[in-house]
Amino acid sequence: QVQLVESGGGLVQAGGSLRLSCAASGRTFSSDYMGWFRQAPGKERAFVAGINWSGRRTYYADSVKGRFTISRDNAKTTVTLQMASLKPEDTAVYYCAALRGSNYYNPTDYDYWGQGTQVTVSS
Repeated sequence: QVQLVESGGGLVQAGGSLRLSCAASGRTFSSDYMGWFRQAPGKERAFVAGINWSGRRTYYADSVKGRFTISRDNAKTTVTLQMASLKPEDTAVYYCAALRGSNYYNPTDYDYWGQGTQVTVSS
């Protein structure tokens, strides 16, 4: 069993920054590949960023490349998503998840999810 708890969401103006954190407990976190997804109203859950167990490999959706940075601290069992140059289209509920399968980009390959944190970017 893995528990994931996101924090750090909120309301920010376009061009601003936010830092999301995901605190993990339960399974051996240091062996888990982790991902961030987001879901806007009326849309499917979409991949945002992923990171391998060591933190040396990261993956990003094209829409956030150059603006978002994913990182992890295995000692603190946390995953962080630093978001900059935010746009109104980044507005969504953001989720962190632990990968079970092999495809970072596919939400069905993740077996544990946090409850989500709302990010709202005003224009």
